[in-house]
Formats: sequence, structure tokens, C-alpha cells
Amino acid sequence: MAKRRLRIHFRIPPYKSPRNEWRREIYDAAKAIMESRSVKYPDTDKLEISIILYLPESACNIHDLDNRAKDILDALHGRMGGSKAIRRVERLVPNDRQFAKMSVSKAHPPKQSHGLGHVTVSKVRRGGTPAKSR
Repeated sequence: MAKRRLRIHFRIPPYKSPRNEWRREIYDAAKAIMESRSVKYPDTDKLEISIILYLPESACNIHDLDNRAKDILDALHGRMGGSKAIRRVERLVPNDRQFAKMSVSKAHPPKQSHGLGHVTVSKVRRGGTPAKSR
């Protein structure tokens, strides 16, 4: 039996307002990579997330990391705004409480990035180490 894939990495666009549209773009990017790699996270998985946001200098001084991280976690949880009682999209991560570790940083975008940030999600193995990618 093949091992279950546990890690995804995808690029995210620069932050834009309204934030629910930005969440939708993050959701679409994550869903595409999860489908292409056949990755699913059941609600029993403890997860780790690493986020690198590339922001222009003026935006680096304005955006709080905790707010942008919450937007990304909400996107993975399928929350695009509106009523929480009405689910419009499937959850990519069943519950954002599954995240046991988080690393978030912001920086000015290097030229080769085209302003696209990075998100990596992986399952945390016993002992607290992230699962290796296949």
C-alpha cells in the first residue's frame, strides 16, 4: 500500500482587498495542488503551516502577520466570508484547530517571486517533527 502524501506547497498572490477575494484565490491554489497530488487531511491529523508573505515596502509596515495568517487559515477551512452556517465550498482542512505549529514571516518580494508568497502545510509526526515530502 502506498504511503499517504502528507505535504503540500503552493504559491499565494500578494494581499489584496477585499480580503474575501484574496481568501478565494488562496483556497483555489491550495485546492488545485491538493487535487493534483491526491492529498487529504482528515480531522485526526495534527498539522504544521509555514507562510511567507511577500509585500511591497509600504504594505509591510501596515499588515499584521496574525491577520494575514488568519485569512490563510480561514481559506484552508473554506471560509470565504458570509454566514458560517452556510458552507459554500468544501473544507480543505477540516478544522483550523488542527494546526499545532505555525511559522509566519513577511518580506519584500525578490524579483524572481513575481510577488507570490509561499505556503507549506504538512502533517506533524509523533515527536513534533513535520512529515517529509515524497
